[in-house]
This record gives sequence, structure tokens and C-alpha cells, in this order.
Amino acid sequence: MKTLFVKATFFESILGTSPSDEELYRNFIGSKAPDAQTVEEEVEAIGADAVAEKGMTVFPRNENGEPFLWDYQVKGFFKDACQMLKKVPGSKSEKLRAYKKEIDGLIFPCPREIVFKNVQLGTCQRPLRAQTAMGERVALAMSEEIAAGAEIEFEVTTLKDDLIPMIREWLDYGQLRGIGQWRNSGKGRFTWEELEVR
Repeated sequence: MKTLFVKATFFESILGTSPSDEELYRNFIGSKAPDAQTVEEEVEAIGADAVAEKGMTVFPRNENGEPFLWDYQVKGFFKDACQMLKKVPGSKSEKLRAYKKEIDGLIFPCPREIVFKNVQLGTCQRPLRAQTAMGERVALAMSEEIAAGAEIEFEVTTLKDDLIPMIREWLDYGQLRGIGQWRNSGKGRFTWEELEVR
């Protein structure tokens, strides 16, 4: 078992992913969550009362009102990175089989709430385009946005030491494709460094 201590610095802004409409969020998470305690914990963290715009996505907040990422969002980033890097000949991830199961069962980011530092909040409004049977549709999306320069620190523990080089490769991929919403536009991209064990 090994643990990486990571500091990520965002050089592009990152967008919130939680709906600000508490009931919408409760119903969606309720359909996916394994237990009622998880639903309540996540609904409480979005702080829906603090956001007037119902269609806006926001960051969850801790008890001090600080925005954070959930640990599972880092796992989701790892899965996305691995899925793409498996297509790259010679990458460390290329031969990882059943990568989703490996990441789910053997890799554990923590803490549960990964708090942002150096936060400057704003909003990002953008068009969403979709090709439908009835023609092209365009809607506006609005998200809470943390400006470039924000940082997070977290640990990644793996039960299989040979996954460490892949985790480093996935974190490197964060310079090309970020975490959070609208990643294809470059949002959520970051650099990272490995911290000394404290």
C-alpha cells in the first residue's frame, strides 16, 4: 500500500457540477445513492439556499462555507484519464485491464471533501448545443466558477503499488483535460506536484 500526497494548481477556471435546486439533486442522488445518509450528506453540502438561480450548477460547501470537490470526483477524473490514455501506444495505462474496477476497488483519494484554497468565485454562462430529431437545439447553461490559481491538496492511496506510475500519468493528463464541467473547452485543467509526507 502506498500513498501519494498531491497538490494541484488550476491554470484554467473550474466549474461547479452540483445542481443548485435541492429537490432535483435529492431525487437524482436518491436514485443512485446506496443509503439515505449519503443523500442527506450530499444535499446538505450543496447549500441550495445560498443560490438563487435554480438552473445553475454550484460547488458543494463544507460547514465553513468553503467550496470543495468530493473524493469520488477525483476517481471519476482518473477513470476518464485512464480510458483515454489506454488508447495511447506506450502509455503506462495502455495494458490496464478492467480499469474501472481497479480504480474503484484499489485507489482511494481522501479526504472525502477536498477543499479549494485561493478561491475567487464567479459565474460562467455558456451555450449548450444538441442535435436532436427535431433539429439543433440551443440552451444556456450557468455554473459557479472558481478562477484559475485555485489549489487543492489531497492524498491518493493505492492497495497495489504498481498503480502509482499510472496515477502519476493520469495526474499529468490533467494539463490536457481537466476535472469538472466543460472539460472539452479546457476548463478545470491543472498542474500538480507531489508533496513530501508531513
